[in-house]
Amino acid sequence: MVRIVTRAAAIHASAAALALAAFPAYAQQAPDTEEITVTARRLDEARNGLSPRTGASQYVFDRTAIDTQPQGPDRSFNRLLLQAPGVVQEGNGGIHIRGDHADLQYRLNGILIPEGVGGFGDTFETRFANKVELLTGALPAQYGYRTAGVIEIETKDGARDNGGSVSLYGGSNGTIKPSAEIGGSSGGWSYFASGSYFTSDRGLDAPTPGRDVLHDSTSQARGFVYLSKVLNSDTRVSLIAGSSTSRFEIPNTPGQQPAFTLNGRTTFDSAQLNERQRESNSYAIVALQGSSGRLDWQIAPFLRYSQVRFAPDPVGDLMFSGVAADVKRSSFAGGLQADASYRINDQHTLRGGLFTQGERGISKASVAVFDVADDGTQLSDQPRTIANKSARTGYLYGAYLQDEWKVTDRLTINAGLRYDLVNAYVNESSVEPRISAVYKLTDKTTVHAGYSRFFIPPALELVGNSSLAAFAGTTNAPAVTQNDPVRSERADYYDVGVSHQLLPGLQLGLDGYIKKSRNLQDEGQFGQALILTPINFREGHVYGVEFSAAYRRGGFSAYANATWMRASGIDIISSQFGIDPEELAYIQNNWVKLDHDQRYTASAGTSYAFDTGTTVALDGLYQTGLSKGFASTQHVTPYLTMNLGVSQDFTALGANGWSARFDVLNLTDRVYQIRDGSGIGVGQAQYGVRRAIFAGVTKKF
Repeated sequence: MVRIVTRAAAIHASAAALALAAFPAYAQQAPDTEEITVTARRLDEARNGLSPRTGASQYVFDRTAIDTQPQGPDRSFNRLLLQAPGVVQEGNGGIHIRGDHADLQYRLNGILIPEGVGGFGDTFETRFANKVELLTGALPAQYGYRTAGVIEIETKDGARDNGGSVSLYGGSNGTIKPSAEIGGSSGGWSYFASGSYFTSDRGLDAPTPGRDVLHDSTSQARGFVYLSKVLNSDTRVSLIAGSSTSRFEIPNTPGQQPAFTLNGRTTFDSAQLNERQRESNSYAIVALQGSSGRLDWQIAPFLRYSQVRFAPDPVGDLMFSGVAADVKRSSFAGGLQADASYRINDQHTLRGGLFTQGERGISKASVAVFDVADDGTQLSDQPRTIANKSARTGYLYGAYLQDEWKVTDRLTINAGLRYDLVNAYVNESSVEPRISAVYKLTDKTTVHAGYSRFFIPPALELVGNSSLAAFAGTTNAPAVTQNDPVRSERADYYDVGVSHQLLPGLQLGLDGYIKKSRNLQDEGQFGQALILTPINFREGHVYGVEFSAAYRRGGFSAYANATWMRASGIDIISSQFGIDPEELAYIQNNWVKLDHDQRYTASAGTSYAFDTGTTVALDGLYQTGLSKGFASTQHVTPYLTMNLGVSQDFTALGANGWSARFDVLNLTDRVYQIRDGSGIGVGQAQYGVRRAIFAGVTKKF
């Protein structure tokens, strides 16, 4: 069920009509171009119909909503998603959805992008998205593996997005971001490409509250390509490919005192530490799609490679923490996704599909440490290096079948069954029933209810048991040596909600959910490198209530969301080596808040488009703060931040193809802390960005 309507409805003119008006010389090609465009759009509708949203909670951002927000297409995906209910801000640009750590899946045109090694940089940009949908709740059977949130991205394509643009955006913190995009179609072919380069002195959240951050620069490059060929009126082949590379300096905290002596040296200025992280992600998909009569189908092989490399300061890290770890993790995945839909009659639509993936994960570490006595006393100021390498090949297999039954004009039931099998660090399988119902009480009120069983396998990049024994008697020896293997999470998820159109243009939504888990998965920073490791709680409970409102009338739009949520777990049963012994003993018999638990969150925004081509947008985010302290029993101080955006399209003033924007983030210059460096699996303090001012100009063609 669509719980909240699209915030701004985008109206797209025919690409053929645009081309005809701009280039009369090509008038003779118009019939063919228009026919291809119509066919492409019909195939788009058939492709979208392969993945029903029945029963799921859905929040939609169309192209207009993306472009009119503060920062427009230069805003990151996670910043965009923070405007949806149930989304919580994490440090370094991360997010949590409905009380889960990570557990997100991204899909491009309905195709799952394999999960890679996690890092700080974004793989995707809102720039190439025509529409973004966030799906949560009791998901239908086609969605497996990562189920806290599904980010469905409908990409731009040349049949619909004919033309291009170049832009330059930048401002505070030495930020500079040039970008470009181009799209078009000809003779059955359609193409779209975009690229950007980003550099800034503020790459990660600062460990200190000041405006200036030491050693925090970043450079990031991203590219995306979509290419499709309409083979005939019923068949299309598409290529989707993208790549991103990111380099980060790890910010420093001045005034720290060394704890160890290195080769007779006892002093080191912590402001001069030089830790760095490099990340890269690349993916490619070839999709063959068909639609004929009652049958729609799509077959898509895919590949993805990702890598994260953490490089320490070889002197400073040894002196401050006794450990200097050079860590590299990489993952290469390939597989096949196949989906089909068959309309049996007006009441029943049968859908099914298969998914298979093979992945090779490699972890390499070169760790410099000191030898220490049982009481932790340094035995020598000469470090030694311990090399550790592990590799594993894992496989995922999945299949689903479901029936969408339109019982009456007002009642629709979607019932399905999913089977998943994982063969990696664990060998497990699961049968997952899914059922949901949507009932239209009146022309203005719709209710939905659903149940889903979820099976969530652990990520492949885990720490092996052999790595712990090698560090016994060194500064990298954990206080807890237990390291049971991470297991797949199994959860029962219940969701119920109502949507009501109170006034023309005003949509209200209320949604409640309960998730009960065995082997609940979480993640933590265990060790010096800023790379997360998964853990399990024996049991977990997540539940909450979400309210949403959206209004659009003419050039005015507004939205507001509020969420109450609790996420807790008991008894950590895997990767125990990363937990403090006292905390581990306490958690064994006590329910504790997860490190990303946040009681209340709220987001709101408004925008107005004037006839002069000027658009003004304002949005805000309120968070009661993430967990901190012993066993995450406390939380940081609540905070409210606001952002302002003003854009001007000069077409209305007679200057063809030009637009400009001006944005202010953290309008009130609020000093706020996202994390304080304590809590379960938390390694460092993080402060949000101070007031930042940006401006940009775009030339369209």
